[in-house]
Amino acid sequence: MSGNKLFILLCLLLAISSCRVAPPQNLPTVQALPAAFGEQPVDSSAATVSWRQYFTDQHLLQLIDTAVRHNQDMLIALQHLEQAKARIGYARAALAPEIRAGINASGDHYSKYSMTGVGNFDTNKSQNIEENQKVSEGLTPDYFIGLRSSWEIDIWGKLKDQKKAAVSTFLAAVEGRKLVQTELVATIANLYYDLQALDNEKKIIQKNTVLQESALEVVKVQKEAGRATELAVQQFEAQLLRTRALAYAVQQNIRATENEINFLTGRYAGIVNRDSIHMETTNGMKLAIGSPLRLLENRPEIQQAKMVWDAATYNTSAAGKAFLPALQLSPYAGLNAFRASVLFDPSSIVFGIVGGLTAPVFNRQRLKADQAITVADQKIAILEYQKRLLNAFREVTTLHTAVENTKQAYQLKQQEVALLNNAVNTARELYYTGYANYLEVISAQRGVLEADLELTGLRKDLLKASVDLYRALGGGWRE
Repeated sequence: MSGNKLFILLCLLLAISSCRVAPPQNLPTVQALPAAFGEQPVDSSAATVSWRQYFTDQHLLQLIDTAVRHNQDMLIALQHLEQAKARIGYARAALAPEIRAGINASGDHYSKYSMTGVGNFDTNKSQNIEENQKVSEGLTPDYFIGLRSSWEIDIWGKLKDQKKAAVSTFLAAVEGRKLVQTELVATIANLYYDLQALDNEKKIIQKNTVLQESALEVVKVQKEAGRATELAVQQFEAQLLRTRALAYAVQQNIRATENEINFLTGRYAGIVNRDSIHMETTNGMKLAIGSPLRLLENRPEIQQAKMVWDAATYNTSAAGKAFLPALQLSPYAGLNAFRASVLFDPSSIVFGIVGGLTAPVFNRQRLKADQAITVADQKIAILEYQKRLLNAFREVTTLHTAVENTKQAYQLKQQEVALLNNAVNTARELYYTGYANYLEVISAQRGVLEADLELTGLRKDLLKASVDLYRALGGGWRE
C-alpha cells in the first residue's frame, strides 16, 4: 500500500473517531456556604480537638478506644480502604506494558491448495535449505518460547483519568473510614450518657420508693388510729406499686443499653464500667462552632462526597476519550521453530513488534451508553455533595441552639426540683397536722419524682447535644 493511501486511511480513521459525544452539559451548580452560622461569631472550631482530649471520663475514653479498634463497621471500613488501594494499583498497571511469558505449541495440517500448503511444498523442493529446515508434509508443528507484550499508548490521557478516578475513590474510602469513626465515637458517648442517666433514674426511683414506703406506713398507723381512711391507704399503696414498677423498666433499659455498647465495642457481653457520680457536671469544653467553611475541612462525609465527585469527573472524561483512536503496540521476543530439535538453536531467536491504531465504529452505542452512565454518576455526585453541605449547616445551627436552650431549661428545672422537694416536706407536715389531705401529699410526691426524672433527662439531653454538636462540626476522627 502506498504512503498516500495509508495517509488517507489514517485521516479517515481520525475523522470517524472524532465524532464523539460532547462533554457533559447542564451540570448542577453548588451553592456556596454562608459566611457564618446566623449571627454566630467566627472562631476556631472545637472539631479540631481529638476525642481523647474532648472527653474526660476515663471509662468513656476506654470504651471509645475499644470500639475504634474492634468495632465491625470500623474493620469493614479498613477493608474498603484495601479494596480502593488495590484499584489504584490496577489503574496504574494499565499505563505500563503487559508482559506475558509463555510456552506455546500447535500443529496444523495445511491443504495442498492453500497458500501456506503450496508455499511449504515449494520450500521443500528448494536446493537452498538444509534438511532440518524442511516442513513436515503431514501435521506441521509450531513451537514458541518467549515473551509477548501488549501496550496501549495513552495518547489522550484516558488511562491517566482512570488512574486519577481510582485515587479519588481511595481518598473517598479514607474519608469514609473517618466518617464511620465520628459516628461511632458520638454513638458510644451518647449511649454512655444514656447509661449514666438510667443509673441516676434508678437512684431517684429507689429514693422515692423509700420515702413512699415511709409515707404508706404512717398512713396505715393513722388509719388504725381513725385519722385516715382505707381509701388513703389504697392511694398511697398504688402510688408505691407504680414507682416500684418503674424500677423494672429502668433496669431493662440499662441491660439493653449495655448490650448495645458491647455490640459496638465488638464484645458479646459484659458489665459496662461507668462513673455515674459525676453526671451532675456537663462537659467542660466550650464548643465554638466557628466558620461554616471549616465544615469543608472537618466533616468527613463532605470530603468523601467531594472525592466521589472528583472520581466521577475523571470517569466522565475517560469515557469521552474512549471515542478517540487507541494506539496498541504488541512486541514479542523468544525462540520459534517448527522442529523441537532446533528450538533452542540460536538461529531460532525471533523478535518483532506489531502496532495498530484502532477506533470505535460499530460499538459507539455502547460507548455512548457508558458515557451517559458516567455523566449521570457525575451529576448524582454533585447533588450528593450539595445535600451534605445543606445537611451539615442544618445540623450545626440546630444543635447549637439545642445546647443553649437545653442549658436554660436545665437550670429552670433545677429550681423546680428544689421547690418540689420543699413542697413534699411541707405537704407531709400539713397532712400530719391535719391542714392538708392525703391527695396533696400524693400529688407532691408524684410531682417531685417526675421532676427529678425530667431533670436527669435534661442533663442527659444537654450532654448528648454537646456530643452531637461536636460530631456535626466534624469532631471525632482525630486521634
